[in-house]
Amino acid sequence: MDSLLVSVIIPCYNHGRFLQQAIDSVVRQTYTPIEVIVVDDGSTDTTKTVALRNPQVHYVYQSNQGLSAARNTGISHSMGDYLVFLDADDLLYPHAIAYNVKILLDHPEVAFVSGGHHTVDTELNILNTITRTVLTNHYRNFLRINYIGMHATVMYRRSIFDTVRFDVTLRACEDYDIYLTIAAEHPVLHHTEVLTAYRQHQTNMSSDCLMMLSTVLDVLKRQEKLIHEPEDLEAYQAGIKNWHSNYAMEMYHRLLKKDVFLSNSVKKSYEQLLYKYNARWFYRYQLFTKLMFIKPIAKRVVPNFLFRWAYQAGLFQSYRPKVGSVRLGDLKRLKPISDSFGYDRGGGPVDRYYIENFLHQQANLIRGRVLEIGDNEYTMRFGGTNVSQSDILHVHADAPQATIIGDLTDLPQVDTNTFDCIILTQTLHLIYDFSSAIQTCHRILKPGGMLLLTSPGISPIDHGEWQKTWYWSFNELSLKRILTEHFPADRVTLQTFGNVFVATAFLYGMGQNELTQHQLDMQDSHYPVIITAKVCKPL
Repeated sequence: MDSLLVSVIIPCYNHGRFLQQAIDSVVRQTYTPIEVIVVDDGSTDTTKTVALRNPQVHYVYQSNQGLSAARNTGISHSMGDYLVFLDADDLLYPHAIAYNVKILLDHPEVAFVSGGHHTVDTELNILNTITRTVLTNHYRNFLRINYIGMHATVMYRRSIFDTVRFDVTLRACEDYDIYLTIAAEHPVLHHTEVLTAYRQHQTNMSSDCLMMLSTVLDVLKRQEKLIHEPEDLEAYQAGIKNWHSNYAMEMYHRLLKKDVFLSNSVKKSYEQLLYKYNARWFYRYQLFTKLMFIKPIAKRVVPNFLFRWAYQAGLFQSYRPKVGSVRLGDLKRLKPISDSFGYDRGGGPVDRYYIENFLHQQANLIRGRVLEIGDNEYTMRFGGTNVSQSDILHVHADAPQATIIGDLTDLPQVDTNTFDCIILTQTLHLIYDFSSAIQTCHRILKPGGMLLLTSPGISPIDHGEWQKTWYWSFNELSLKRILTEHFPADRVTLQTFGNVFVATAFLYGMGQNELTQHQLDMQDSHYPVIITAKVCKPL
């Protein structure tokens, strides 16, 4: 059977600066066929120029009518059996469409399927991973909260739009409105696979707390007349409280940060709503503002334990304990908690979190003939059926899985322009002549081929077999210098992952399970635990 067409509809209003990345994320999908429809909602920036320079894009212009109208226009111009709505400032991960198509094929009764997402900053650094487990009673769960959170994770069956469309009278929350409308009448499914990246910036519609709270409550209250089951009524009432609480918390944090975008009138409204819906946090905010006023005096007279409490409660962001009062707790030791990178602590080593996230994000590049060092676990895990031939390089002739025996610094037995992709994880620092190894990678890659490389930054040195060949420790600058000696600088993309807390935990041998998602995802380039490089050989 031929694959079913998927339409990706990208509404865009003055987000031309982000649009190319959104289009690229669709083009790089592992699934085909896909049509890309950009609906320009009366933009005055570069939206049209960006869209038209992509021949695969179907460009549609309309006068400014709002997001709901733009999505409805996209539906009318689409031909797909399945529909996805991607905002112009967000991204799909390469496997997103293939993942959801399979679920809809396996469950023909389902109207839509949804999944998890990352929140990212303007530079696409991951801030948080948002996943919720919802297995049953989807409508009831929607009454409690919008458990999806990001619209691009949703894939709709086209037939559902024969009877419903997005409400053009809504300024926001039109996605939540349609989830409720559909889930009230049809089966839907949800999973926790992370499919998309939601970019957070000040021009997000969702950054307007007052408008969002008012709109989401209006949307939810539309359901009141449709509720008949006591359990649904209970969920609805909980939903009203949840939305008040969620936005009160958001207002609290914005007041606390003294958001420069807040006018005095908005600030006053925030304070009034915070007092009404979460008085405890209102008084914490009041305490914070007073503490800020007396902070210079307090530093001299207030006991250190009160400052520590205020920091842990979120009242101070920059607390530093006084000299001699730092609490080291279980880390006050001269030996690590684990000397095996945390393998024995649960969840795997901390650095593997970053390595595997990197490869997951680059999965669409792991295709064709792929070379990996030592084994092919990552090749098959992230490349899957896109890999036509998997090769394993090993220095020892008795390695059971090896297809190529040799040293990466010199591989005369491998022809030039052989591989579509080379996966080189946690290896370069073990090679004394690392420059020759990179030169070999350049030679044996096909034109347009990709080198996916990771290297330790702040790391313990292995206590086992690798301690005798652990020659180097790179940082972002040194690794960039090494790579650009063999590849053009504009074909080399580096990132660092980690922060002072994660680096410390890794040095002590703590495992992934002992750190929170927030702790792992906060990035500080001054404390790199892992450095990643995506490198392309020119055509």
